[in-house]
Amino acid sequence: MRIEIIARNYKLTDNLEEIINKKMEKFSRYFEDDAVAKIFLKETGKERYVMEVTIFFGNNMVRSEVASDNMYKNIDLALPKIEGQIRKHRTKLGKLKKSALEGDTMYPQQAEQSKMEVIRTKTMALKKIDLEEAVEDMELIDHDFYIFLNNGTGKVNVLYKRKAGNLGCIELDY
Repeated sequence: MRIEIIARNYKLTDNLEEIINKKMEKFSRYFEDDAVAKIFLKETGKERYVMEVTIFFGNNMVRSEVASDNMYKNIDLALPKIEGQIRKHRTKLGKLKKSALEGDTMYPQQAEQSKMEVIRTKTMALKKIDLEEAVEDMELIDHDFYIFLNNGTGKVNVLYKRKAGNLGCIELDY
């Protein structure tokens, strides 16, 4: 597995880089050699550090994003999440090593996660509107997302609230 560490607005020390590499190498038990792990480190404010860990393998990926007051703590928060995702979705992630899931987990406290299930289904009309109107509509209904047909492009868009407090828009390509 290839490991890439990218730091933005954050000074990556040799010690932290060594610890990240050492802990990420343990994940090579799950993935073939062509897997790529990208670790993105950034400081988002005074005493606020974010770590994003994404592992690409085949046509799949697993991802974890955590934030805390200490980058070393983030390692111990992000990696158990990644392993939990791998173990939980092992049947969907077909490109894992054959012996990957044999034996104990690296992070036992994350081994048992509750299965998410759909508890409610809603039907809504797909409105053909501009992005600005979609922002207004989303604020009016007080949801974290809004699906609409973009008047300018004719494509389905998903407007969503980001963790940082601003908005993102996904335009579906179909």
